[in-house]
Amino acid sequence: MASLTYEGCNFFRQRLVLSTLSGKRIKIRNIRSRDDNPGLRDFEASFIRLLDKVTNGTRIEINQTGTVLFYQPGLLYGGAVEHECCVQRSVGYYLEALIMLAPFMKNSLRAVLKGVTNDPTDPSADFLKATAVPLMKKFGIDGEGLEIKVVRRGMAPGGGGEVHFSCPVRRTIRPVQLTDPGKIKRIRGTAYSVRVSPQMANRIVDSARSVLNKFIPDIYIYTDHMKGTSSGKSPGFGLTLVAETLNGTFLSVELASTPQGQGAPMLPEELGRSCAKLLLEEIYRGGCVDSTNQSLALLYMTLGQQDVSKTLLGPLSPYTIEFLRHIRDFFQIMFKIEPQKPDEDEQKGGEKVLMTCVGVGFANINKTIK
Repeated sequence: MASLTYEGCNFFRQRLVLSTLSGKRIKIRNIRSRDDNPGLRDFEASFIRLLDKVTNGTRIEINQTGTVLFYQPGLLYGGAVEHECCVQRSVGYYLEALIMLAPFMKNSLRAVLKGVTNDPTDPSADFLKATAVPLMKKFGIDGEGLEIKVVRRGMAPGGGGEVHFSCPVRRTIRPVQLTDPGKIKRIRGTAYSVRVSPQMANRIVDSARSVLNKFIPDIYIYTDHMKGTSSGKSPGFGLTLVAETLNGTFLSVELASTPQGQGAPMLPEELGRSCAKLLLEEIYRGGCVDSTNQSLALLYMTLGQQDVSKTLLGPLSPYTIEFLRHIRDFFQIMFKIEPQKPDEDEQKGGEKVLMTCVGVGFANINKTIK
């Protein structure tokens, strides 16, 4: 079997996840080879170790400087996994990849991930629970086993949080037709604070509402204040907002405070207002899937049964565009992309694209048939 070769450290997770699903070997060369500190970073090495834990028979070779990686995927095994995530990136960095792989394992996955649960760069567990889980259900991945639970919060840079993720396995993925997102009916959210005054969360809620109340009456933002052992090692606060439409589309955004000792501190009022504006921007972009989960929806469409799947998305993020190129490399699937013009009479926000493809009919060969 010929292996695919890539250069550089960009889109590292995409390549490894698609390699694992398609069974194609990959070689990644020149990983930060011109950097003062060349090779894989700790969080990437940690990600490779996690993949090694959920698969069986994976072969990984890394050269001495860490600038070349050879990866030959094994079978997705699943089962109970515990992983100490590197605190350079949040648990969401690892969780996103697990969500892509989990339905195709041999045994239902029960993962315990420890580390930073909320940071300014990666999607948090709250965010993925609000958006990725409902999306998985649309593709027929549901059941009692599907859940993401924040047991302990840990802010950057210290971490100390814990997230539990469990997911049932599926033999096949259902094709979808998600073409009408529907109108926004309510907004929900969670304002959390750890190792700071519980008042911080209330200040965030008030400032977020000051923006959102102008648009919709049905708003409820929970406050979540964790203390003692369940509050991790670093202080911080943040907000996750989710807008739900009549057709069951979830659009979500989040903001977390600046980590301790990194840059100027942020006021809770400022954070609440900024997050509310981000949500309005995400609603303007629109589509049936929010911009963070575009690649997840496209992956499930690709792996669906041999039938047509359609999804209406907002403007594609650069990450998603690269993901489409990788899908073409690993699965030889090309999407039909049709720009949708907004109706003149109904101002429905940004320009949308309708993504259409025929699934590869990926069947989970690992799943034992009872």
